[in-house]
Amino acid sequence: MAKLTPYFYSEDAKTQAQFYVQALGGEIGVQMTYGQAPGTDEAIKDKVMHMAFTAGGVNFFIADTMHEPAGKSSGFDLSLEFKTDEEAQQAFANLSEGGQVIMALEKQFWGSLFGRIEDKFGIKWQVTTEAIVQQG
Repeated sequence: MAKLTPYFYSEDAKTQAQFYVQALGGEIGVQMTYGQAPGTDEAIKDKVMHMAFTAGGVNFFIADTMHEPAGKSSGFDLSLEFKTDEEAQQAFANLSEGGQVIMALEKQFWGSLFGRIEDKFGIKWQVTTEAIVQQG
């Protein structure tokens, strides 16, 4: 069985990871800079080669992009499902700070809250609450 961990490439990995940790609660874990690798150019020694962090109870990896520009997410969203409306509303507000709301967080016909955001780093998120199961 595989384990999926989203891996971001960033123009500023430390700032982006800290944004998610503050927005969703969590912590920065292991991090390695290019300066820790033998023969690294002095100009990139402080750049992040690999960082693990937890935000909203989800594990993520991130690194500074070195060979191509960081792109916007295209063709996929990251979906965060919360147990309460309050948790979803707070996460939605925090992640949308400096970004763009694609679809407002509102009650949907299936009974849960749902909204979409593109955050200030170009990552698209869906924020939702658990679906309410109708008894028939």
